Amino acid sequence: MSVRIEHDTFGEIEVPADKYWGAQTERSKRNFPVGKERMPIEVVYGFAQLKRGAALANHELGKLSDVRKDAIVHACDRILNKELDEHFPLVVWQTGSGTQSNMNVNEVVSYVANQYLEEQNEAADIHPNDDVNKSQSSNDTFPTAMHVALYTEIETKLEPALKSLRDTFKDKEQRFQEIIKIGRTHLQDATPIRLGQEISGWRYMLDRCETLLHESKAHILNLAIGGTAVGTGINAHPEFGNKVAKFISQNTGYPFVSSENKFHALTSHDEVVQLHGTLKALAADLTKIANDVRWLASGPRAGLAEISIPENEPGSSIMPGKVNPTQCEMLTMVGVQVMGNDAAVGIASSQGNFELNVYKPVIMHNTLQSIYLLADGMQTFNDNCAVGIEPISENIDNYLNQSLMLVTALNPHIGYEKAAQIAKKAHKEGLTLKASAIQSGYVTEEQFEEWIKPEDMVNPK
Repeated sequence: MSVRIEHDTFGEIEVPADKYWGAQTERSKRNFPVGKERMPIEVVYGFAQLKRGAALANHELGKLSDVRKDAIVHACDRILNKELDEHFPLVVWQTGSGTQSNMNVNEVVSYVANQYLEEQNEAADIHPNDDVNKSQSSNDTFPTAMHVALYTEIETKLEPALKSLRDTFKDKEQRFQEIIKIGRTHLQDATPIRLGQEISGWRYMLDRCETLLHESKAHILNLAIGGTAVGTGINAHPEFGNKVAKFISQNTGYPFVSSENKFHALTSHDEVVQLHGTLKALAADLTKIANDVRWLASGPRAGLAEISIPENEPGSSIMPGKVNPTQCEMLTMVGVQVMGNDAAVGIASSQGNFELNVYKPVIMHNTLQSIYLLADGMQTFNDNCAVGIEPISENIDNYLNQSLMLVTALNPHIGYEKAAQIAKKAHKEGLTLKASAIQSGYVTEEQFEEWIKPEDMVNPK
């Protein structure tokens, strides 16, 4: 393998000649061969937005020349165009401040910026610390890149997937509004409900989660930039943080601001904890929905089989013709993982001492993973399951007409205890509810026909 020699304050080190990173990245790569989880590339893109904004801010403040600013912006734009992904090799399990990932970006930006200057015949040497990292510290850049990445992924991936599934349920809710079925509580028969009403509960779960997500993501717009090492802003102009936030906002279209308290921004990640709590709530709702769907679709002969769902692939290697609710199983596994991630995020956010939380990479990794899993899971479940949900009318009508809980409609006329006697007699003797009611002497046939109408039981009067 062809190599070149790079150096840092520890001395010289060999770096692969075809890679753009420098000495500090190479040392991290060698010192932390831990796990297979790479620092998410979206964090790198968040860093690129930050480094771009920092160059523009430093230039506006008179701290960076036109030439250096243009070269850094050029390099950052190449990263944002996804041209340089291969040059960011570091894992999640590194320093808790994310310093090595910050330096990885600084080194790649400086390398590409210097290439650009050579092509322009400009005599300048862009330094990863002195120029690309000017007015910054890893302690304020990593949480800034983290927030930029999280907000962007929520906007571009999670929310569109949530809306897609929500809209599917809204369509089913309207289409199935006239279908009356038996309701169930405690896995036991309950009073009737419209299939559209049942699905409206699922739809409203997603409506509420969308509202909660909108509220919690707003706090992610606060950026730590400008705090530098410990929150005091040492080595940075007092206006630097605000200007960087302004330039990031202009380039992303999202209204980022520099946090009003940088000490909080470096040492606390309560904003991400709240955000992930919303992700956990969404995961819980999706798990509930998926479980409801697979129960309602269970069978096809020995289950409930009130709805059918798409048959996507064989379900068994030994039982011919078996088809399983695999999309539901996928989505509930996603829910389990997100709930586990929430525990990791909460614990990690409680750690660190004094001016800095030093669990930032694991917070970032788990939160982004939850966003991706939920986004992909919802879109896949929508496309391969939810859109294909259809009622099985024969079974729905059969369960409805056989249900003993229709007796609830007799309560206002004959009282709870007499109605309970009718239901128990029907169940014990294998009678229809109508036959049991007439035999009891409490209700005439005419009264039964008048009072027991499922269509009158699905809306309050």
